[in-house]
Amino acid sequence: MWQPLGLLVSRLLSVRGIGARGDTRTRVRAASALATAMVMARTTGAFYVMGGVLGLLITAIAPGDEGNRPLVGTAAAIALTLGLTLLAWGPRLPHSVHHGYVAMATVLVTVAVYAFPNTVGAISLAAFYVFVACDAALFFAWSQAAAHIAFAMALCLWVLPVRPVDPGLPWWSGLIPAGVTLGVGVVVGILTRMASEADIDVLTGLLNRRGFDRALNSAIEQATRTGQGLALVLVDLDRFQKINDHLGHRAGDAVLQRVADTWSKLLAPDQRLARYGGDAFAMLLPNTTEQAAILLTEQLRAAVTTGCSAGVTSWQPGESGSLLVSRADVGLYRAKQAGRNRTVLESSRQLPLAVELREAIDRGLLDVHYQPIVSLTEGGGKAVGVEALLRWSSSAQPDVTTEGLIRVAEEYDLISDLDELVLRRACADAARLQDTFAQLDLTLNVNVSGLELAEAGYADRVASILATTGWPAEQLVLEVTESELAAESHTAIANLHTLRERGVRIAIDDFGTGYSSLSRLATLPSDILKVDQSFVAAIRSDSPAPPLLGVIAALSSALDLQVIAEGVETEYQAAVLTELGFALAQGYHYSDSHPVADLISDLNENHGRVGPGTSGRELGDGDSMPAANGWLPLG
Repeated sequence: MWQPLGLLVSRLLSVRGIGARGDTRTRVRAASALATAMVMARTTGAFYVMGGVLGLLITAIAPGDEGNRPLVGTAAAIALTLGLTLLAWGPRLPHSVHHGYVAMATVLVTVAVYAFPNTVGAISLAAFYVFVACDAALFFAWSQAAAHIAFAMALCLWVLPVRPVDPGLPWWSGLIPAGVTLGVGVVVGILTRMASEADIDVLTGLLNRRGFDRALNSAIEQATRTGQGLALVLVDLDRFQKINDHLGHRAGDAVLQRVADTWSKLLAPDQRLARYGGDAFAMLLPNTTEQAAILLTEQLRAAVTTGCSAGVTSWQPGESGSLLVSRADVGLYRAKQAGRNRTVLESSRQLPLAVELREAIDRGLLDVHYQPIVSLTEGGGKAVGVEALLRWSSSAQPDVTTEGLIRVAEEYDLISDLDELVLRRACADAARLQDTFAQLDLTLNVNVSGLELAEAGYADRVASILATTGWPAEQLVLEVTESELAAESHTAIANLHTLRERGVRIAIDDFGTGYSSLSRLATLPSDILKVDQSFVAAIRSDSPAPPLLGVIAALSSALDLQVIAEGVETEYQAAVLTELGFALAQGYHYSDSHPVADLISDLNENHGRVGPGTSGRELGDGDSMPAANGWLPLG
């Protein structure tokens, strides 16, 4: 019985191409797309209720004194009770419990057939085995469905000839109901899976967009009933179009299959992965928090060599599936705009830190401190510019770093207001500095978020702030992290060109840690390189200076770009950088960041210089320019 049934199923499946691959995708293809908790509970419960009601009815009206009428009635009553419990609580039961219900149905039908009062009624009750076959074929994988159908057929063939009646039924009396059970089970299974294929992506074997949307709606129904959490992740492969363009669509298809295989193996059985379209994947994570979803997403991203961006969000009661997908898509877009190859949370609820930050921005409670940038070519310590640095102490999360604060602002759509507040405050403070010192020629460096740079109106907002505060565009330097420029957004590049045309200079911050390349430096609109502090930290008295620092100095000279060395903490590092040809530096060796009032006091006391050994020294001592000229510009 097992071999013919398995062979028949295998041949039928080979025609449709289902289950032909022995990888993780087979798990998706082997089971019906209808096998959700709600549909299974309602269908199996309806079969039980129908069988119980019909069993009680035929037991009450059928004539005859053979068998055991009370036993049949009891079996029917049990079936009715189980059906009602399934309809009421079935959606909350795990998938494996339904195997027990189907097997119990087979046993109850067998008991009723064996104990029914007359032979005609017993043969009629054998038709209930078809319910078992339909249920198993609808919801279980082929191997499991075959086991249930074979069990039902075996009991059908056995129970009719062994009924305690005189005369007994012949051995072949169960062939017709057993054959009908097999035929109906196989046909229902094939038709169900043919319909389910509309929910399956042919290339990867994962759910497609339609199938994922069905699963999402079902998961939302489940979460609504149980109150459990639900997270959603959208992932997009970075620069996938280049793979298709340069290597061909077959290579692109192979990448998609490899990613699908790798990620499928890392997900739990109740977590659903889908190819949502093109090079986009979607993950449905039941009973998962946003932070757990982020950690899992980072593990998945690390498991493949292809760079990918991801947006993460979570469901809140009352939200629709389309709203959930839209919010995750916003997170994905922000990840792309921020430089790709990262995960961005687009949370459905704000963290206490985000709420506090929103209030601080609205009330102007954030501080801006300033760290001097000094000249290395004129004796050291001469301040030629300042970098504006955000400072804020959070009561909700006292240990949050500035980087963490910026990430929260980006994730909760606060970055635009935050960037505007810092730039406006910095320009106003710089104007105060310039008014304090005669003929001060100050350069102000301010960081800008990659998300802001990708906004269409950003250059105009900068121009508006400069006009309001009176700060000259020629004395403003906007610092953009190199990896954020890697997004290569047309809008971001256009903003950079517009800003430079208006006199604003552009500095590439943390140079050397992102996507450094000669071609990019030659084409990106930039004026200044800020060498990442990790290179400076490698300068030690017990080892030679990192060769790459000399290369960067020579490269900047060839491309006519100024260079600022960040993170200078010792006199030895400053001396080595000077010898290598670096002209500008900043770091704790010279000064920490200070409020504008403290900075004014320090500059007054040290006559425009910062750092050790500058106290009481006149600005003009040993310099080629008189003290009245104040600070020197970067340009």
